[in-house]
Amino acid sequence: MPPQPQEDVRNGRKAKLSPTRDPGLLEPINRFWQKSYAGDYLGIAILAITLILLKAFDEPFHQLFILSDTRIQHPHAENQQVDVFWLCIYALGVPMIVLVLWNLVLKPNWHKLHVSLLGLASSILITEFITDVLKDAIGRPRPDLIARCQPDPSTPKNEFVTIDVCTETRHHLLHDGWRSFPSGHSSFSFSGLGFLALFLAAQLHMFRPRASVFTVLICLVPLMGAALIAISRLEDYRHDVFDVTAGSILGLSVALCNWRRYYPSPLSKYCDEPYDAPSGSRRASSVDGFQRVRDEEEGPEDDLGGGSSHRGTSR
Repeated sequence: MPPQPQEDVRNGRKAKLSPTRDPGLLEPINRFWQKSYAGDYLGIAILAITLILLKAFDEPFHQLFILSDTRIQHPHAENQQVDVFWLCIYALGVPMIVLVLWNLVLKPNWHKLHVSLLGLASSILITEFITDVLKDAIGRPRPDLIARCQPDPSTPKNEFVTIDVCTETRHHLLHDGWRSFPSGHSSFSFSGLGFLALFLAAQLHMFRPRASVFTVLICLVPLMGAALIAISRLEDYRHDVFDVTAGSILGLSVALCNWRRYYPSPLSKYCDEPYDAPSGSRRASSVDGFQRVRDEEEGPEDDLGGGSSHRGTSR
């Protein structure tokens, strides 16, 4: 027989209570999900697997092109100024080293190191995923497409043609010629080094009143490095200015969005401290973030958080 409702006597009244139910396995899983970074790690794993599959099996859309188009007649540089290996060193390795040294040597803080590395990894992976999807979907020719294609000599010069006129047999070299927009080096570098710039700006309180020029210069170094990597793509004739600009904006935007998931705004008084771990701690929601806009007639005591509201509104 099903369990019978219980009765609760309050103030002389009888109230029927629903029968108690065993929460089962879902309840502890839900608690673990809500009070840990499991969602972050799962998302990172999904992104990593998806990127591997995209790079291994996907091919870009091939836009039509004209052999007489001077924008795609640049030479193909076999040796890039910043190849993929050095891109990973500059935009991933360097930020990781700085984050580890800062949080383990200068100011030891395991939680800050954890969320900073999570933010860096998610920033780069999300940027790379968006970039690859856009590259393959748009299929814009690179400036060196003709050199990659090696078109058949009988191909008409002033008519739109397809990839079928190409004689190049190296699969990756040929198909990569239609992955111009947006620039992957630019988005990757600005997502990694941009995240590092935000970290330094927060730790050094760059936006506080009368911050020194030296502090500003330190925070600008990662962005200058990312800009130089992006410029190298113009010098190698892999991209044009439009590709590089779009990729740079994409990478920096994703870095900023991921930064705000773990840290308060760089304009905040407490921007150097990350939000607490998702364990129900009050500071994680009261230091910064989205808050109700106070009415002009409300006093400080009516703020969200009561007496502690001055801490969240004095920035």
